[in-house]
Amino acid sequence: MATMAECRSALDRLSDNLAGADGDVRSAASLDRSLSCHIKDLDVTFTGRLAGGRIQVLDTVEGPPAEKAEIRLAMTGDDLVALVDGELNFAKAWGSGRVRLEAGFRDLLKLRSLL
Repeated sequence: MATMAECRSALDRLSDNLAGADGDVRSAASLDRSLSCHIKDLDVTFTGRLAGGRIQVLDTVEGPPAEKAEIRLAMTGDDLVALVDGELNFAKAWGSGRVRLEAGFRDLLKLRSLL
C-alpha cells in the first residue's frame, strides 16, 4: 500500500509532467479549477487547484473532502502511483471503476485529452 508521502510525491510528479506537456495535454492542463484527490485506502484527500498547467496541493484532510471541488478524483494510493509511473492506463482504470473522475461536462470534454 502506497504511503501518504508516496502519494504526495506522485501528485508532484504529475504536476511536473503536466507543466512540461504540449499540445492538447497542455491545453487541458491550463484549466483553472479546484481539485481534490481522495486516496481511498488511506482515507485522506489532497485538495488544491489545477492552475497554470500545474497541480497545486494546498491541503491534506482526513476522509472525503469537506467541500466539493470542480474536478474530483478518487482511487487507491497504489493506483495513483501506478498511473503517474505509466504502469496503469487511465482510461481503462476509469472505465473499470478503479479510478473515479467527476467534473462538469465541459471540463470532462477538455480533460479527455489527458486520458
